[in-house]
Formats: sequence, structure tokens, C-alpha cells
Amino acid sequence: MMYAFVNGVVYSGKAVLYGYAVVVNNKIIQAVIPEAELSNDIERIDLQGNNITAGFIDLQLNGCGGVMFNDDISVKTLEIMQQTNLRSGTTSYLPTFITAPDEGIKSAVQIMREYLAKYENQALGLHLEGPYLSVEKKGVHREEYIRAISPEMKDFLCQNGDVISKITLAAENPTANYIEDFINAGIIVSLGHSNASYEVAQQAIAKGASFATHLHNAMSPISSGRAMGVVGAVLDSDIYTGIIVDGLHVDYGNVRIAKKIKGDKLCLVTDATAAAGANIDSFIFEGKTVHVRNGKCYDDNGTLGGSSVTMIESVKNMVEQVGVPLDETLRMCNLYPAKAIGVDDRLGSIEAGKIANLTVFNHKFDIIGTAVNGHWQTH
Repeated sequence: MMYAFVNGVVYSGKAVLYGYAVVVNNKIIQAVIPEAELSNDIERIDLQGNNITAGFIDLQLNGCGGVMFNDDISVKTLEIMQQTNLRSGTTSYLPTFITAPDEGIKSAVQIMREYLAKYENQALGLHLEGPYLSVEKKGVHREEYIRAISPEMKDFLCQNGDVISKITLAAENPTANYIEDFINAGIIVSLGHSNASYEVAQQAIAKGASFATHLHNAMSPISSGRAMGVVGAVLDSDIYTGIIVDGLHVDYGNVRIAKKIKGDKLCLVTDATAAAGANIDSFIFEGKTVHVRNGKCYDDNGTLGGSSVTMIESVKNMVEQVGVPLDETLRMCNLYPAKAIGVDDRLGSIEAGKIANLTVFNHKFDIIGTAVNGHWQTH
């Protein structure tokens, strides 16, 4: 199966190209060449002047399309999430499983293993968000499940590092003592849901934590010139961080400041829930009812409980509300997330030899279609 995308604006990750074709051979991008150099017999897909970029990679996705991974731990749930993602330009993601009992975590790991044996370059491994967090910054996570890790669970997670891509933990949780063990097992350690001081967060970063989960949300803030908190530690380091750009979780001014400081280490994440890509007014999140109103997800106490934003909506907000140019915004959705989790050798940009996971959208930020492993479909 060989074809070429033509008549589009190519946002490759390195440049913005006009008059270029993206040649796909089976699941691989074979070449990015001037359209004039295309052979006449190759099948062409006319993009009609629309934009083409590497597929979005969402590093934090709890659910979408009316389903939640925590609520229904199954391959079917992940398949529904993937299909919903495609409609908003996301071709790869980290299914995110929040604070739960050990049996739930073990089940999520097993299902992730089954999914990865069946599909490639879509769900990219499990993101365990909790349960090794701080009660003070728990968000909608259930307090009774927040704990320090047991020796048995530490061994289990490390033994399954091939399917666990990332774990979010609080810097002050005793589990942070094992950051090096997780990293040695191939798991990325992310700081989040943490009430730590700047110093304690810095110690976790020194041990190898290389990411921060939804910057500004559920982490101790810069509360004065002297108390910098986890937010200060993240901004004053060169680790990657995700940020939710829905206009509700983080003020656009704070997004602008974070972008100036973090540069190519800032990734757009949705932290989306069942409400994203679905018309529902409530859903269950690890035993709690979360209500949805005007795009805002919150529990009975009014605590924000994930978002309903999609990646393409986040792109639109970044360009129109934050003022970041489109080419750089797109890198925050594909190249930088790919680098953050170490898959940029095959995903995250339009280059010869990379996987043909691609997203096409128009100037109104409507998704026209996606390719996954070279399989093109319109939306």
C-alpha cells in the first residue's frame, strides 16, 4: 500500500513546507519530497490546502467517548478511547489509570499488555497516576486509596516496566525513595498530586523524575518569593511537563509564562475523561460521580475532576488564546511528547522512516482525517 498526500501544508516538526508530498509506504513514511518529483503512477490523496502534521500524542487520558479506563478495565475501553481520539487528531496516547486498590492496578497492567500485543503505535503503555500521592493534593482521587507502595507492588511494577510507560507520584510520598528503581525498569517518573516543598521536589528531580503531571494543577504553588513549591521546582528545572489548556484548569496567562520558561519541554495534555468527545452530563470516576457542565468536570465537592477538552481544541486555544504560533503549538502535541517518553525515534514528526501516524486539519481546527500505521481514514 503506497500513496502520497499532496496539496497540503506540511508541518513536519522541523519546518513548514509548501508544495511537498508526504509519501506513505505501508505503515512507514517513505519520503517527504517536492510534489514535482512524484512519479505519475502513485496514488494521491488531495488535502485541498489543509494542514498535515504528525499525529497528536496525549500523555494523559483517563477516558473519552463516554468511557473511563478506571470504570471498565478492558481492551474494549481502550479501543473506544482510540477511536474517539482519532476524531480529535490524537493517534497515540497513554491510557491513564488513577488511584485504585492493588487489584485494579494489576488488572490495568494485564489489559495494557493484552492491548499492546494486539495493536502498535496507538496506546503507548500505561500511565499510572497514583496511588502514591499526597492527600492534600488528591483532587478527585479517593483518599482511602492513597498510600505508600508495598515491597510487593514495587516489585510488580518494576517487573512490568515494559508496559508501564509512566508513573505519577508525589515527591513527599515515601514511594519517591524508589524513583531510581522505577527508572531502571524503564518507567518514566512524573511528579504530580504533590504538596512538597521546592527542596523536596528538587530532590525527586535529582533522583531522576523527568516529567511533571498537569503543571499548576494538584501541586503546591509558588506562594511567595520564598516558597516556590512543586510548581517552582518544575519551572526551575529542565524536566518535561504536561499542561491542560482548556481555559479552566490553568489561566491562559500562566500557560504563556510556562511556555516562555519551559520552551520545548512543555507538552499539551488533555487529562480528558468520559466527557471528551461525548454528550453526557455525568460519569463515574473510581466510584465517584463527576458532573459535567459547560465543559467543566467536577465532583460533589466542586473539585475539578479531569477535563472534557480534546487535543485539537487545545491546539486552537494555544494559538488563539495563548498566542503561540501554530507550528510550535503542534510540536507541543507531537514532537515534544514523543521525546518526553522516548518514542521520537518512530513517532512525533513527519520524516522518512517514521511511522505514518498523521493528522490532517483545516484552518478552523476541524479534523479532516487521520492515518494510523499508514491506514488513512476521514472523519
